Amino acid sequence: MKPLVSILIPAYNAESFLGDTIRSALAQTWERKEIIIVDDGSRDATLAVAKQFESATVKVVTHPNQGAAATRNKAFSLCQGDYIQWLDADDLLNPGKVSRQMEIAERASSKRTLLSSGWAYFMYRPHKAKFIPTPLWEDLSPLEWMTRKLEHNLHMQTATWLVSRELTQAAGPWNTQLLGDDDGEYFARVLMASEQVKFVADSRVYYRISPASRLSYIGRSHRKMEAQWRSMELNVGYIRSLQDSPRIRAACVNYLRTWLPDFHPERPDLVARAQALAASLGGRLELPEPSWKYVLIQRLFGWPAAKRTQVYYNRCKSSLLRSWDRVWYHLEGARPVLSR
Repeated sequence: MKPLVSILIPAYNAESFLGDTIRSALAQTWERKEIIIVDDGSRDATLAVAKQFESATVKVVTHPNQGAAATRNKAFSLCQGDYIQWLDADDLLNPGKVSRQMEIAERASSKRTLLSSGWAYFMYRPHKAKFIPTPLWEDLSPLEWMTRKLEHNLHMQTATWLVSRELTQAAGPWNTQLLGDDDGEYFARVLMASEQVKFVADSRVYYRISPASRLSYIGRSHRKMEAQWRSMELNVGYIRSLQDSPRIRAACVNYLRTWLPDFHPERPDLVARAQALAASLGGRLELPEPSWKYVLIQRLFGWPAAKRTQVYYNRCKSSLLRSWDRVWYHLEGARPVLSR
């Protein structure tokens, strides 16, 4: 009998896109699958949308709002799969995503083999997504994968992974204390428990840019800044527990430098801690400077004003692009078109 794959979908206020996400899960050509949707106390019609798909292979449950990590833990506790496919409630899988990864998994010598895939951003029209390879898009050792991620400021989207139950249990539950980067911290533990990472080039994920994507956005939230810092400390500790070479320490310093602007100037305490950690690694972190577009604002009104302007500009730009793409989406028939 073929292995059972559990496709786990945590959902919160996702009524607009959840239907398409579930359809992409149902369209998987890997026949032996179950789909579990956990509604995280949504205040819109998310639960009603999910219930429309309920069947012998699609289970829908709800619980009071607890956050994405707790909802993912709930979904895993309900599943029976030999392999786990995480899928956020507004993203899409191409029809052969799971099958192509399972072909590799079944040939692997160990259940500690972690499968990854290509991914690309989209707004409303997935056929416009551009799949651009990065240094992570190849077979790698877990240590090399983690090192390249920090060196180049890269990541894999949550749904790209296919994880065996053995590996999932070895990694432990999602960290419910993290408000952001919970996926980065979680998959660092998955990687640490892995023996190898196999990249499956023709297996694809479509990562939707939507207002829901902003749940992990730090902005000016002090709670999210503190959670992000905790995740960063954990990630640095994880990779150094595998190896503490000059290359690893330099990658960690680059990682700290990348995130420093998210803490400055609102949290000088976190900036100081990042600088101290970088110094212990043999590096140095200078205070970030605004890009050329915001230099004048910074000089006239200070860093906080420059940062607020940058945030509002990016929000407006993203909103306009989404509106434009939505118009074309409806003109083209209002239904996602995915490559097989």
